[in-house]
Amino acid sequence: MRCRLRRFACLFSLFVSLLALTLAVPVAPATAEPAAVNARPTVVPALQKWQGGAGSFELRRHSRIVLAGKQGDGLRDQVAALPSEIEQVSGRRSALSARSPQNGDIVLAVDPALTEAEGGARFKEEGYIFTVTDRNVRITARTAKGVYYGTRTLLQVLLLDDGRDSVPVGTAVDWPNYKVRGFSLDVGRRFFTADFIRDYVHLMGWFKLNELQLHLNDNGFKGSGSWSDVQAGFRLKSDNPELAGLASKDGAYDRRDWESFEDTAAVNGVTIIPEIDAPAHSLAFTRFRPSLGLNNGDSDHLDLSKPETTTFMKSVFDEFVPWFRSPDVHFGADEYTVDKPRYKTYFNEMAAHIRALGKHPRAWGSLSVMASDTEGYDRDVTLNSWNNQWYGPQAAKRDGYSFINTNDALLYIVPFADYYHGRGLDGKYLYDQWEPNVFPGGQSVEPQDPQLLGAMSAVWNDLTQATYGELDVHGLVEPTFGVLAQKMWSGAASGVPYDSFLKTVRRLGVGTGLTKVATTLAAPANSEVSLGRPATASAGDAGAAFDGVGTTRWESGPGEKAWLRVDLDRPETVSKVELDWAPEYGRDYAIQVSGNGTTWTTVAARTDRASAGSDTLAFDPVTARYVRVVGSEAARKQDGYALWSMRVFDAPDLALHRPTTASSSEVPSLAPENATDGDGKTRWASAYRDDEWIQVDLGRSGTVRRVLLDWETASAADYDIQVSDDAEHWTTAATVRGKPSGARVDELVFAPAKARYVRMRGIKRTSSFGYSLWRFEVRATSP
Repeated sequence: MRCRLRRFACLFSLFVSLLALTLAVPVAPATAEPAAVNARPTVVPALQKWQGGAGSFELRRHSRIVLAGKQGDGLRDQVAALPSEIEQVSGRRSALSARSPQNGDIVLAVDPALTEAEGGARFKEEGYIFTVTDRNVRITARTAKGVYYGTRTLLQVLLLDDGRDSVPVGTAVDWPNYKVRGFSLDVGRRFFTADFIRDYVHLMGWFKLNELQLHLNDNGFKGSGSWSDVQAGFRLKSDNPELAGLASKDGAYDRRDWESFEDTAAVNGVTIIPEIDAPAHSLAFTRFRPSLGLNNGDSDHLDLSKPETTTFMKSVFDEFVPWFRSPDVHFGADEYTVDKPRYKTYFNEMAAHIRALGKHPRAWGSLSVMASDTEGYDRDVTLNSWNNQWYGPQAAKRDGYSFINTNDALLYIVPFADYYHGRGLDGKYLYDQWEPNVFPGGQSVEPQDPQLLGAMSAVWNDLTQATYGELDVHGLVEPTFGVLAQKMWSGAASGVPYDSFLKTVRRLGVGTGLTKVATTLAAPANSEVSLGRPATASAGDAGAAFDGVGTTRWESGPGEKAWLRVDLDRPETVSKVELDWAPEYGRDYAIQVSGNGTTWTTVAARTDRASAGSDTLAFDPVTARYVRVVGSEAARKQDGYALWSMRVFDAPDLALHRPTTASSSEVPSLAPENATDGDGKTRWASAYRDDEWIQVDLGRSGTVRRVLLDWETASAADYDIQVSDDAEHWTTAATVRGKPSGARVDELVFAPAKARYVRMRGIKRTSSFGYSLWRFEVRATSP
């Protein structure tokens, strides 16, 4: 009996255990949900190929950068700055190591046997494979330059990630469509500092552009004056007494400067293409040796009838070519309008001389004007096809030249001139319609034509008497740098509309390692009121959180208590604060507002936050001049707090992304929706008439109390703000008269009005142009 009871007890105990186990284990569904496949990471330029996986790689405290290549492959020199660059974009520093990879490491390797059929020669020279698992990121390429470009992808992915520590699992295979992805800068007419040149090399590497052509000599235009009054510049300074006095006194680069350019270029995937331009554009030479110029030096053209002229130009190249590491040297040869037979002799002699110095010659295409028949011209010269009349791509192709698209109508900037894109290139046109094979006037060639090496935009400082500086030029160039990089690397592969692409470019900024140049694209987000405003903090550089730059941050230093405050300059309606936390994030913190900077009211708070990244705190609209975040508990007391950015927002803009129409548009790319797209860098412009209007449909009727108009220089002197419920019967809510000419921001507050439609009705312009608006915003509240 005891045995039967014992057996029963044992069976019962087993039953209870099995029942408990069954209840403890969740029942799996009949069919498990497939893991989400990662979309292609957003980078500029866009990746050529992507195979997404599931999950992500997380950058860790102990993550290292492991160099898996062989000694002597140049990899260590190429990526020596990567640890500090990763810290600059993510806040986390990873040491270089040559040891075996571990989980959490970034692995870099050069593999000369790597192939990619579709990428061909371009993959072999500059392509890379970017492989991400949940354990490692691995970047492999045939060359150290290819690995470097892969690290740009890594840095951009981290910078755009919320938290800046995650990379999606998957594999990218990436390469450029074109060999030449360049930018040409005229430093002959206007000196650019050595710091600026080095920074631009960094910026080019950030976007995988690979050739910086420096136009080292040139001069202004004579006009109706005398050549003696015209500016001229030659920007290389030698110790050779035979050339003493040739270098410009207002700025020139010595051998040490040039070496720094070459060193910077080498580690940023860039080649410096030096250009010494003659026999035209040569006032610096004719002023140095008047006997070599036409009219005894009273000209910017060299006299090619004198053998000593060509001898002298050869001696200039003899002196400076040893400075240059590039396999190519440019000898100019454009726009010479006299002595065509001798021009041909000069062209051929200089090309042969540069080859004798161990370099491949380049020149500006000018043969259609300089020769009725191009027979006998040296064909072993790479030409910049800059103008269809002087020598277009079809002529270069016919004659067998390799050529680069530097078309003036599409790719030239003459800063602040009324010709050649004086306010910057047309980014929307370039993004939507242009590729390196596209030329105007029916001259386009087939994509990736074997004779077409690529493309190169150019800045020409024709206006030698103007007072702008190098950072002003940067402001004209930067908005389309990313667009050009995209089109030269992978063409239309970005797959997103222009406005979305620009938002990415704006977030990426100018990259890492710069000392003088900063992004000019740090425009406020729609309704943002804190960008660039004065800031203070309990400790650290408070302004770094409000500068719009993605690679700077405010750091409080160790401690649990800290605060960061911004002065909005005037009372504003505030309804939202966005914080982008670095790894030193706050666990508990509050948002407070004040009208006087002394008495504070808490409007929002957060407790128990557990990670870095973005945090949005919205609250009922309140009027305040000062806004601050107050930290009460840090994630790690020894680290304190750090923010990439703190952004304060006005009440919502009711016009944002709403349907917008206008009486006219100057050109299709200056459409009315540009004024309500939330992008302060795109604009609407009307036809050149007084009676023009722009209106927005808010979607439904509601209270309207405030309108903001951000005018471009083509502004309105007189206009009305009108409202309507049906877009037919209009009531004037605000009347504006006698405004001054030029760019300005008009913020109009009026009595509450019920409206679905709001419009600006122009009455009188301030200029001969039409009306032009960067922003057209509508709100229901007012300070």
